[in-house]
Amino acid sequence: MNSNELTVKDVSTEMKAVKKKNYFLKHWPIYSMIMPGVLYFLIFKYIPLAGSIIAFQDYNVFKGISGSTFVGFKHFVNLFTYPEFTQVFNNTLLISLYKLLFGFPAPILLALLLNEVRKMAFKRTVQTVLYLPHFLSWVIVGGLVINLLSPSTGIVNEIIRAFGGKEIFFMQEPGYFRSIVVGSGVWKDVGWNTIIYMAALAGINPQLYEAAEVDGAGKLRQVWNITLPSLLPTIMILLLLQIGNILDLGFEQIYMLLNPLVRETGEVLDTYIYRVGLVGGQFSYTTAIGIFKSVIGLILIVGANQLSKKTTGNSIY
Repeated sequence: MNSNELTVKDVSTEMKAVKKKNYFLKHWPIYSMIMPGVLYFLIFKYIPLAGSIIAFQDYNVFKGISGSTFVGFKHFVNLFTYPEFTQVFNNTLLISLYKLLFGFPAPILLALLLNEVRKMAFKRTVQTVLYLPHFLSWVIVGGLVINLLSPSTGIVNEIIRAFGGKEIFFMQEPGYFRSIVVGSGVWKDVGWNTIIYMAALAGINPQLYEAAEVDGAGKLRQVWNITLPSLLPTIMILLLLQIGNILDLGFEQIYMLLNPLVRETGEVLDTYIYRVGLVGGQFSYTTAIGIFKSVIGLILIVGANQLSKKTTGNSIY
């Protein structure tokens, strides 16, 4: 009896294996298309994680990982004892919160406005103009921002002088730097992020709006009761993803606009890692900063996801 049961189990296992093999052979074009993406994450995301061990060593380039001295949590302790790191962390957190506060709602509002435009030629023209900055590199955008705000030739200061004011050294004043970063970031990416919300708006059932009009609801009431609830799943998913990356501001933008005069309010973790780690050679210390960023991001995204699941029912997993 036992041998018969084993035989049946073996046959069942073999049949499942054959089915899986046939399924793979049948759908091999799909698997071949996802392989580049899988290889990308394996090579550039997962395999480099092994190098995180140097955060617990006094890493020496010539000795390598195997020959460097193990120091435990020494570099993590230094994170909270260096005043410079505390200032950089505060700068990163403040700029991220400003981007979240002003940059995240911008594409939602823009999508709602574009959705009300009925002249397709005008709508497509506006969309093209708004999408264009996204395809420009931060080298170009940074140059444009610096030229626009130049105290001698910038159009902004020309307007200020035309009204009898005195030129302002925007790029040399620490108090203006965060506003410039947030403003230029919104201008560059607002059009591209609008595409996602426009796609979500296209999926809303038009009969809902027709029924609302019959009931006497105006445009604002339709937006509040139909459009925004329909967009809520998309909004929450994108918000959760942005919260998870709250300490990743992007190196290119800050690096292009940063200068020594505004370093006290403008330097963020990404530029600090470049300056201290790559230029200064403190590889172990800056690797510890990278792990710190990852842990904070993981805690934030898990916590925000659980809160979103309980309050709105939407989550990323």
